[in-house]
Amino acid sequence: MTGKESGHIDHSAAQAVPHINPDALEVAPGTAHENLEGWIPQLATDDEIRLALEKAFDYRGDVTITRKDGSGIEGYLFDRRTAAMLKDSVVRLYPKNSNEKISISYADIAALAFTGRDTAAGKSWEAWMKKYAQKKAAGETNIALEPEPLD
Repeated sequence: MTGKESGHIDHSAAQAVPHINPDALEVAPGTAHENLEGWIPQLATDDEIRLALEKAFDYRGDVTITRKDGSGIEGYLFDRRTAAMLKDSVVRLYPKNSNEKISISYADIAALAFTGRDTAAGKSWEAWMKKYAQKKAAGETNIALEPEPLD
């Protein structure tokens, strides 16, 4: 077995490699969050249903689902299981006033509305830093990151 095969590093060759600034590699685009609060998507096609339910899964507020039989349920959508057919795909949510988990087939959904307040809206690090800088410029002290009530 050679030294290279056993993990030996040729230090003279390693020094010849130019060093790259690691900060230059740490560039990733930020996530753009849509303001979905109050949105009622059109659910005319299978693709529109799938897209709307994906957005509902990422939403940090309650949604209201109206089933094709006319019944409605408001709650937090916490899971979705997609399949090739709508009848085999389901969303799962916690109803607003219950701890039970409800499963609804994509094929049974007639309408979707983003009815709850998006609890994550405006909570980015950049938004906090802007508020912090404003408070600091105003001379405030003991500035801390405090949670807001969820209502």
